[in-house]
Amino acid sequence: MVTRPERPRPGGLVRADLRRHRASFAGVAVAILVATVLVTGLGVLVESGIRGGLAPQRYAGADVVVTGQQKVPVPEDLAISLTERAPAPDPASIAAVPGVTRVIADVTVPLVDGRNGAVVEAHPWSAARLTPFTLADGRAPDGDDEVVVTAGKAAVGDDLPLAHGGVRSSYRVVGVASAPAGVERASHVFLTSSRIAELDPHDGAAQTLGVFTDRSPEDVAARIRDRHPDLTVLTGAARGDAEFLDSGSSRATLVAIGSAFAGTCLLVALFIVSGTLSLSVQSRRRDFALLRAVGALPRQIHALVAQEVLVVAAVAALLGVGPGYLLAGVLRRAFVAGDVIPADFALAYSPVPALAALVVVLLTAWGAARIAARRPANLDPVDALREGATGPATVSTARIIGGVVVLAAGLALSLVPLWLDGEAAAAASASAALVLIIGAAVLGPWLVAVAVRAAGELLGRTSPSAFLATANGQANSRRLAGAVTPIALGITLGLVQLGAPAIIADEAASQATAGVTADLRVVAPAGLSAPALASVADLPAVSALSPVTVSQTVLDYRTFDGTDDRSEQVLQGIDPSTSTGLLDLQVREGTLDDLDGAASVALSTDAARTLRIGLGDEVTGRFGDGAPLRARVVAIYERGLGFGGVTMEEAAVRPHTTSGLATFALVSGDDPGAARTAIARLGLPVTDGSGEAAGADAQRQQGWVNLVALLVILGYIAIAVANTLAMATSERSRELALLQLVGAGRRQVRSMMRLESVLVASIAALLGIALALPPLVGISIGISGRPLPALPLTGSAVVVAAMSALALVSLAVATRAAMRTQPITEIGSRQ
Repeated sequence: MVTRPERPRPGGLVRADLRRHRASFAGVAVAILVATVLVTGLGVLVESGIRGGLAPQRYAGADVVVTGQQKVPVPEDLAISLTERAPAPDPASIAAVPGVTRVIADVTVPLVDGRNGAVVEAHPWSAARLTPFTLADGRAPDGDDEVVVTAGKAAVGDDLPLAHGGVRSSYRVVGVASAPAGVERASHVFLTSSRIAELDPHDGAAQTLGVFTDRSPEDVAARIRDRHPDLTVLTGAARGDAEFLDSGSSRATLVAIGSAFAGTCLLVALFIVSGTLSLSVQSRRRDFALLRAVGALPRQIHALVAQEVLVVAAVAALLGVGPGYLLAGVLRRAFVAGDVIPADFALAYSPVPALAALVVVLLTAWGAARIAARRPANLDPVDALREGATGPATVSTARIIGGVVVLAAGLALSLVPLWLDGEAAAAASASAALVLIIGAAVLGPWLVAVAVRAAGELLGRTSPSAFLATANGQANSRRLAGAVTPIALGITLGLVQLGAPAIIADEAASQATAGVTADLRVVAPAGLSAPALASVADLPAVSALSPVTVSQTVLDYRTFDGTDDRSEQVLQGIDPSTSTGLLDLQVREGTLDDLDGAASVALSTDAARTLRIGLGDEVTGRFGDGAPLRARVVAIYERGLGFGGVTMEEAAVRPHTTSGLATFALVSGDDPGAARTAIARLGLPVTDGSGEAAGADAQRQQGWVNLVALLVILGYIAIAVANTLAMATSERSRELALLQLVGAGRRQVRSMMRLESVLVASIAALLGIALALPPLVGISIGISGRPLPALPLTGSAVVVAAMSALALVSLAVATRAAMRTQPITEIGSRQ
């Protein structure tokens, strides 16, 4: 009886391949493991933006906290957090809800401690129950000149100087309060309700309501939401959002950072995993050629590669989950260091980011496997055998045409600022970097072959090592491109990530400097009140004074495709009657003299372009405290980066700020030195007229986020490049052994490899810089109108040098490892 041979099982073939090509699959595993670490860490940031935040401190005693609406919804996007406190509703309307036993209104007035200049928060003594604070010594305040302090700040009977808006008053300490739970984020004092109403520009109107209940806080909160759907009603840990406005804005920031960062990381991961898999597949081209020759179908090759990759990816991804949670903690500390989120912001941890990372990374690995297996699966069996012996043929014409088309699209995006100005045009140029990188990756083998051929003409006859290096580069351009592309990717991303915020910050600083013609700037830690401004204006040495209030606005507009959207802008309040000669916004249309109350507004050219409106048109939106805004455009000015996208009359802006105070005042005098001395005698800080641009803090934070993102991405690319070069060099161990057996010395072989590493580093550096230049020039034209971008030279040089040096070091280490085995032993090893 004749028995048919048992058909090989796919699982057995996968296991055999994994055992035989351990080194190749180890490289794939490293790339996938690091990708999992990144995606998991970023997933924790996104989840923290949804569930994390700051635990309540001063409102810890309240069951429910009610505030005005602190977010403006944006269609199909994240809601915009308001930076000013929205007014709270009438306490009586909340007290009427079933289950509510008591409602306590809180008001916060910023004061400055005259002893050390620190900002303290003043509240009515009735709000002390929200923590609850209890008297440890003394009594509650009864007179308007009496104050209760927290433990350790002063003793009963002391005189405490406190300034509001630059006007100092003396208070007598009549009590010392303490709380069972630590209230550490801010210093607090308590005054009488009448004194708070006198100091508060909003006449003591409630900012927050603390609600006490006789049943489940969640049930009562649901009842309040049903009756007042336009309010923010918080329970549990979410009460911290009402106490700390930066908690809600930080959560939105983390979601935005995590989402945008994850998209870039996934794109980089796809590049790197695809490149690593391509090297792995190339190292086994003889195996695939034989499989095709004996009848394996294309779908079977695809299935084999996919199974191998998914097995490796599953193990590597599981190993990467744990370090991903550690990375989230590292990123949190980095963002705290850059003032992107507060130091006490707590991350939220759950299995969700790990599960999401596993799904995303496995899908990415599967997609990369499909790309890597496409060539060996689709080759004709005869061609497959030929390629298995001689290596891949030249790059196809279709691939070259596709890459050129993508590069052309990237260049076209980079040139958008030639027709459009402003940040929108600059954003188009920034996105062009990714398009150019994709085009370069498609053309990678062809670009490398051209570059190596040019280098060969220059160096090929200088020495045997140079001849071998260039000949190898031309024959194995695909392998060389696997190392060049990620290094060029890192250089391009690095230059654009560093350059874009630097260009914006440089132009904003230039506008802020050129636009302020005043001699001096008067500031106060918590703002300037009307009496303080009047005292400065009355000084004989002061000839002109103009207050400025900086806030926020969210404006409605319609996009090019007809959908509704909202744009967050820096809102600047000025006094048109006193700003002439002190402030120059470079008005292009209309006049700032027409600013009159809340019914008129001036826009920067960039804001006008974003909103798609012009002089005489109407804008709608909201102030920083959520109050509705409807105004007619009376002027359009150039210096929006320096002074904000929206300008209104200062008297119309100030009532919609939390403090109700001017941010600073611009001052001029016939004798600036005498004016400075006189203002300083009033106890007010005074500096030179030119200061930071409006929104400078946000620009610094964005620059820091870009830097952190860049360091993480470059770290991933560095690991991937070292991994790729190690794999590629390991595959050439027989080639290096053969060179030694036919007469080349070890020193000559190492010299050849050093020249190859120099070629890789040089080509990658030139390609990376060439890809970064069009977007950077476009961004510079769009922001400043100048084609020469203002780049941070030191940082840019470090990025290029570090990524180039990576190739030199990685190839040197990999070459030593590949030449460790004796040539005669290596040449006889199985392939």
